[in-house]
Amino acid sequence: MMNKKIYQLCTLLFFVVSSSLNAQSLLDKLDNEFPDKPVYEIATFKTTRIGLGHSIETRKKGALQISLYNRYWNIPDFGGERFLADKVSTRYGLEYAFSDNFTVGFGYTNFDEISDGYLKYRLLKQQRGAKKTPITITLLQAISNRKTTSTDLYGKESSDRNYAFTSQVLIARKFNPDLSIQITPTFIHKTATITNDDPSSQFAIGFGGRHKIGGHASIVSEYYYVANPLKSMDTYNAFMLGVNWELSHLLLQFHVTNARNFAEDTFITQTTHNFNFKDPNLHFGFNATFLLHTKKKKLK
Repeated sequence: MMNKKIYQLCTLLFFVVSSSLNAQSLLDKLDNEFPDKPVYEIATFKTTRIGLGHSIETRKKGALQISLYNRYWNIPDFGGERFLADKVSTRYGLEYAFSDNFTVGFGYTNFDEISDGYLKYRLLKQQRGAKKTPITITLLQAISNRKTTSTDLYGKESSDRNYAFTSQVLIARKFNPDLSIQITPTFIHKTATITNDDPSSQFAIGFGGRHKIGGHASIVSEYYYVANPLKSMDTYNAFMLGVNWELSHLLLQFHVTNARNFAEDTFITQTTHNFNFKDPNLHFGFNATFLLHTKKKKLK
C-alpha cells in the first residue's frame, strides 16, 4: 500500500516538473519570437516649430514641408493706409527629411532680406517600456546671412554679407498626452557686430511648452533669455503666446509676440520691443505649414 502511494506521488511530481519545463520552454520561444521592442513617444510637438523657434520634431523620411510664416504689426502715426496692419514680414521656407532623424531646411524673409538654412538631427528619442529614456534630444545648426550696403568717404558704395551661426541643443519631454516641455541652450556667433563693444558670441536659453486643449488644438508658448545682450541698443527677451490648430496635413499657428524677425540669431538677440500692447511692440503672427509626402509608401 505504501509503495503504491509513493509511486503515485512520484508520478505526480514527474508531470508537474515536466509541465513546468515545457511551459518555460514555450515562454523562451515566445520571447525569442517577440523580443522587447522600444516604444517611442510621438508627437511631443505637432510640428517642427513651437512658434518662434524649432522644436525637437523631425519629419519622416521623404517628407517635404512647405511653410509660410507671417508677422504683422502697426507703427504709431503711420502715414499710409494698410488693411489690418501697417507692416508685414513673410518668411518662405522649405524642409526636406533625408531620414526619420535628419532634416535640411532653407528660408528667405522679405522684410529684412535675410536668407537662412539649417541642419537638424534627432540624437535621442524619449522611450517608454522596459528601457526608459526620459527625454528627446535634437541638435540644430543654423546659418543666416544679410546683405549690407555701406558708403565710403568718396561716395562709393560697397556691399558685404554678414553671417551668423546658431547652434542649439533641443531637449524636450512629453509628460503626458497633453503636456510637453522643451529647454533650448543656444550659442550664437556673428561675423560682424554693430559696434566694437557688442559681443560677437552670445549665449541664450529658450523655454517652450505645449498644452493640448482639444482634439486638434493646443496652446503653445516660448521665451528666450539672453545672458549677454547687445550693448549698442536696447533689446528685450523674445516671448510668444499662441494657439496651434491641426487640419490633416496642414497646421495653422496663431500667436502674439514681441519678436519681429524669423532667423534664430535675430529674434533671439535683436528683439527691440517689449511685450506689451503699445504700438509697435505687439506683433501678430500667422504660420501655415503644409506637409507633402514624396514617397509612394504612406508616411505616418
